[in-house]
Amino acid sequence: MNEIVTNRSEIVFLYDIKDGNPNGDPLDDNKPRIDEETGINLVTDVRLKRTIRDYLYKYKKEEIFIREIEDDKGHIQDAKARARDFLTIEEPVNTLQEGKNNINENLLKECIDARLFGVTIPLELKIKDKKTTKSQKSSIIHTGPVQFKIGKSMHRVFIKHFRGTGAFASKTETSQKTFREEDFLPYSLINFYGIINENAAKGTLLTENDIKLLLDGIWNGTSNLISRTKFGQVPRLLLKVNYSVNSYHIGDINGLLKLVSDTIDEEIRDISQVKLELAPLLRKLSINKDKVANIEYLADDNLSFVVDNDPVNLKDSLEDIGIQTKIITL
Repeated sequence: MNEIVTNRSEIVFLYDIKDGNPNGDPLDDNKPRIDEETGINLVTDVRLKRTIRDYLYKYKKEEIFIREIEDDKGHIQDAKARARDFLTIEEPVNTLQEGKNNINENLLKECIDARLFGVTIPLELKIKDKKTTKSQKSSIIHTGPVQFKIGKSMHRVFIKHFRGTGAFASKTETSQKTFREEDFLPYSLINFYGIINENAAKGTLLTENDIKLLLDGIWNGTSNLISRTKFGQVPRLLLKVNYSVNSYHIGDINGLLKLVSDTIDEEIRDISQVKLELAPLLRKLSINKDKVANIEYLADDNLSFVVDNDPVNLKDSLEDIGIQTKIITL
């Protein structure tokens, strides 16, 4: 499982949330991100990557580069200082390239998020000189093999505004309590799309075991994100299409999954009120099946699938068009 990734893959990930805020906008009072023209809920790729990073670090004990570290004085470490954590030769170094190579080697060896998502790191190292010691600047840049687009709800959403009282007084010597206000979504089923690029994997030394941990982080990281605004997130579908042809993928296959419901979008409140129409995806996969090695998947039992509105089983539907399937084990 430690082989470098050699095949391209596309990922589709669906999860839902009830009475929560999947991704607040700090520039808009932390309200859920909404496309004002379509009423679609948006979740940034940064939010999903943070979920994965936190899960791998806290639950799987994997080192990650991007995390908040405080020094003895309570100051948060900057990127240059974080880079020095991976310098294992004595500073000042003989040459800038020597120090850069040392950091890069250790960083990719130790940090799974750098191997997955890439990294851009500013460097400033002390360099030996005949008469004195001087500092030189450089950077380490790796394009991430794993990239996600912005997640979007598969239906228009309804924002609910809530106002309540706080636990403390608004000021000293008063009986008036503070007020708190927040916005949340009664329901949102969110659709994420991603690609694993086998060419970029060579640069970060991304392994098949890293991908297994990625899938674990996507699924279990989502369900284990138990904060006040994220509590109640449930992973519903994880689909990984593995290709046998180098540098090829169908593209945006998440858009080929269609939501079917007898309930109007803004009144959807539960996964039982929707079905996932597979027909467009199956047609596209069937046309390209000679380029598909297999499909790995994990589906929640409460998610229903249909083909042209007739109930179907996901595994049977894929195998009926001649594609091998495998259940993802986490």
